[in-house]
Amino acid sequence: MVRRTLLIAALLIVALPTAAADRFITVASTTSTQDSGLFGHILPLFRAKTGIEVRVVALGTGQAIKLAERGDADVLLVHHKPSEEKFVADGFGVKRLDVMYNDFVLIGPTADPAGIKNGRDIAAALAKIAATKAPFASRGDNSGTHLAELDLWKAAGIDAKAASTGWYRSLGSGMGPTLNTAAGMNAHVVSDRATWANFKNRQGLTILVEGDTRLFNQYGVVPVNPARHAHVKARDGQAFVDWLITPGGQAAIATYKIGGEQLFFPNAKKESS
Repeated sequence: MVRRTLLIAALLIVALPTAAADRFITVASTTSTQDSGLFGHILPLFRAKTGIEVRVVALGTGQAIKLAERGDADVLLVHHKPSEEKFVADGFGVKRLDVMYNDFVLIGPTADPAGIKNGRDIAAALAKIAATKAPFASRGDNSGTHLAELDLWKAAGIDAKAASTGWYRSLGSGMGPTLNTAAGMNAHVVSDRATWANFKNRQGLTILVEGDTRLFNQYGVVPVNPARHAHVKARDGQAFVDWLITPGGQAAIATYKIGGEQLFFPNAKKESS
């Protein structure tokens, strides 16, 4: 009897860490949060506090939303507010909350063939790129960055899609691969600042335009609605959302830096659309 009790106790000791290790949630998010290195910084802090592992599926915002709509993720963290609000309105998400922001930058060749360097008017810069037919690499993947880029072309009065067989290249790829292609083409590209800061293969590219208020880049988080998908891990997913918007989670975001530069700025608030 004693031996049997000891055997059961030993099995429990072995089983407990395994059960703990299996506690995880899936977050559908953007390639920019992954490529920038942010998740590598904040997720170990969340796991240390809660014991919950976060497994990230990094896609463009459009694809990430589709993944969450299918119930293949527990939490959505992306950066295109109209799409996030529609996700909630359609019943797929519980509530959208602001988490953090950064900005987009216009990258291009150091030789500056379009004559836009040090400008702060993104629409004027894009108009010059179109006028000079200087090469431009677009993500073309329905991501938050791609949708923001299309809005910027619209502000410039340019139909970029009509030029997609010439100087404008629509790639259908994430931020990192798009930057690599732009470096190889010596082309212009709109990037989130954080991914650019973490990008190593810059070759002859540099930031040409920054600081326009239209380059603001807001990130939001949404728990997937368990009323729509009963299998989602609602409690642990909500724990992640709650942590992100607490002072501890916000501080974790703020302390992520590359070369001393802060790349994401927390701005969670109690009320959000």
